[in-house]
Amino acid sequence: MRIQHILVAALMVAALTGPALAADKYLYGSPTLSASIAGTNEFTPGQEIALAVALKNSGLNTFKFVDPTAVARDDLPNTAKLVTAALGADAAPVTVKTDPQFLGDIAGGKSATATFTVKVAEGAAPGTYNLPLTVTYTYLSSAEQYGSDSIQYFYEEKTEVLPLAVTITPDLRVEVLAVTTDDLNVGTEGYVHLTLKNAGYETAQGAVARIARSGTSPVVPTDAAAYLGDFAPGETVDVTFKAAVTTDAEAQTYPLDVLVTYTDSDGDAATSKTVTLGIPVGGKTDFAVVSSGAVLYPGEKSVLEVVYKNTGAATVYNAQARISAIDPFTSNDDTAYLGDLAPGAEGTARFEMNVDADATLKAYGLDSEIRYRDALGSSRISDTMKVQVDLAQKTGSLVTNPVVLAVLAAIILGGGYYILVYRKKQR
Repeated sequence: MRIQHILVAALMVAALTGPALAADKYLYGSPTLSASIAGTNEFTPGQEIALAVALKNSGLNTFKFVDPTAVARDDLPNTAKLVTAALGADAAPVTVKTDPQFLGDIAGGKSATATFTVKVAEGAAPGTYNLPLTVTYTYLSSAEQYGSDSIQYFYEEKTEVLPLAVTITPDLRVEVLAVTTDDLNVGTEGYVHLTLKNAGYETAQGAVARIARSGTSPVVPTDAAAYLGDFAPGETVDVTFKAAVTTDAEAQTYPLDVLVTYTDSDGDAATSKTVTLGIPVGGKTDFAVVSSGAVLYPGEKSVLEVVYKNTGAATVYNAQARISAIDPFTSNDDTAYLGDLAPGAEGTARFEMNVDADATLKAYGLDSEIRYRDALGSSRISDTMKVQVDLAQKTGSLVTNPVVLAVLAAIILGGGYYILVYRKKQR
């Protein structure tokens, strides 16, 4: 038993007096941060992008000491802790819409990515600009060990400003200086005249100006392209397009999109940013029957005169009125030429109408319409109008007509007077 106790005691003493496990102790090192843009760094004026910034820590621990009495440390000197990144604009023509980003800890040899929403200003001058990325972090500057079981850390906070280079490329920016229209009315086709300016910094090669329908706007382009050639910065051009207006529109201003396609200085196909402008639209072309109801007689062939008025907002050309003869009317001449009618002008149409002898005496409504050409020569047809015609019995004859009776009375009285005077002279 005594030998066993001695062996146990010997093992215990050996365990207490054996060598401790060694701990690594880094004496020198610190974070080294650098920033770069992930992806392209070229942007165009007016563009809004999600700018991904990669923050890399390339810091090294340059001296390591293995100390059998040292306590293992939780942090390394080259670790950037509690990293925060904030992107600024400085003198660059951009707006940063994202608040500072918290990235956590970045160990040596590792990286983290922060994403910022950036809007490039409209009309920004081309060039290369530096965006300041302000990075704030904490790192382990030193540590002191007390005894064999405790250690005190000393951290320092550091702020660095890292430049991020971005390039703003030149572009074509279309500015609309003037808008006028000719004969652009509801339900017709007319002209749209625009004065365009290249307000950007790019010379557009082989430029073509275009108009396009804006959403569900009733203004619909029918001749939508105009060739400009080379369109230099600051240059202005006058272009004309054709457009039609749907019949369900009103007399007001409607949107229309304008853009320019071209070849840029790199030889690539490009398109300017779309500009939406307001196009004034005139009222609908319309007509009205302004003559009073005509009176016709059964069994007779008569001339029906109808006066039409252009109540719309546009001049119509080569207008022709047409009337539809229904029972008891018939006509071999149901079309009449009115000519050109300006807004507010009137024209008289004459139609030969035959009325059946047994026609019912009442008021009738005959359908009538006007076919015309608009300012661009397109054929149009008006809405249907009603022409009122009253059928009446023709009254009076040679013995009942008041005028005829008056004439006869005058003749009789004159004859009687003549006879009376003649007889007196014979006596």
